[in-house]
Amino acid sequence: MLFHITQTHSPELCPRDAGGSKTLYDAKAAGVKLLAMYGAFAEHTIFYIVEADDVSAVDRFLNPGWLRCTAKVTPVSSQPLTTPPPRRRAS
Repeated sequence: MLFHITQTHSPELCPRDAGGSKTLYDAKAAGVKLLAMYGAFAEHTIFYIVEADDVSAVDRFLNPGWLRCTAKVTPVSSQPLTTPPPRRRAS
């Protein structure tokens, strides 16, 4: 399963002078493959695309950054939904 992760930290907790952005994730976390990483570094935001067995693997991947960062984890797919969502009735 693919996940898009948006990881942010405050300027005060920026890892720039403490090993850099690679200290915010575990590239060797079991069950996770990092496919892409991009930074909006002036905004203290990093975007990852990972392939993972499950969400607990994503948690292991993000574990090094939990004391500095917050993260939004979204499952993503290249395939559209096959069943459209139900239509809302007009009031």
